[in-house]
Amino acid sequence: MNYLGPLSRAVAVAGLLAAGAVAPAIAAPADVALLQSYVGDWRGRGVLIGANTETVVCRLSLTQGNQDKVNYSGRCSLAGTQLSVAGTMAYVEANKRFEAAMSSNATFTGIAIGQKRGEGLIFNLRERDEDEEGKDLTISAQISLREEAIHVVFEVVYVDSGDSLRAEVPFSR
Repeated sequence: MNYLGPLSRAVAVAGLLAAGAVAPAIAAPADVALLQSYVGDWRGRGVLIGANTETVVCRLSLTQGNQDKVNYSGRCSLAGTQLSVAGTMAYVEANKRFEAAMSSNATFTGIAIGQKRGEGLIFNLRERDEDEEGKDLTISAQISLREEAIHVVFEVVYVDSGDSLRAEVPFSR
């Protein structure tokens, strides 16, 4: 039986939006401009596939932060549940890379590493965690910022059973 509990669904949807705080950054003007080009309000509608398929509706707001950072906050609705997140994206000079620190009201946290790809950025995250029952999970996410769009793919896999949740949401202004 493929059973994924409410917290697992919450972690999956919260991962769609990402959040947290990043160390001080010093970026080249082009890097700053690239991140700042995504400042604005975004909306997305997608699906969460697990034991059932459910519609996910999300809002995401990116705002100018301190020291060339871009802050973001968002909210997703799924099956009567509201999940919210807040965070920061930046080019972290000390690490010579883009980073997006993530956390949510569903206890999910992590750092996604970003890379330039053409005219856009792709942030990738892979973490191990436990669900509300102590079962091991592998969590992965990819957040693509390209061509005036944001596209998020998020997956939670139970290590022991192989059961999974996958959410995919395209965002537009």
